[in-house]
Amino acid sequence: MGGDHGHGKLSMPDHKQWKVEGTPMEFTQERLARRGLRDPWARNEAWRYLGAFTKPVTFSHVLFRGFKWGFAAFVAAVGVEYALTGPHRKSEH
Repeated sequence: MGGDHGHGKLSMPDHKQWKVEGTPMEFTQERLARRGLRDPWARNEAWRYLGAFTKPVTFSHVLFRGFKWGFAAFVAAVGVEYALTGPHRKSEH
């Protein structure tokens, strides 16, 4: 009845692409194995430690994020205001 309106199924990435080896999850798996336990969801959490997710976020990155575009917008706004009002127009109160 509801149908998917022509949209296909959502494609999910293969869970086998993520490996626990080389991540902090490997240390956790070893500690659990010493106690005779195993974490079946470790592979699902390994993505947090692989690829682009491993880049640390620094204070300067957070502080200056978007600064380049913001400064360009500021310069453009000042230029437009200067062009519309001009230096010769002074308000006389």
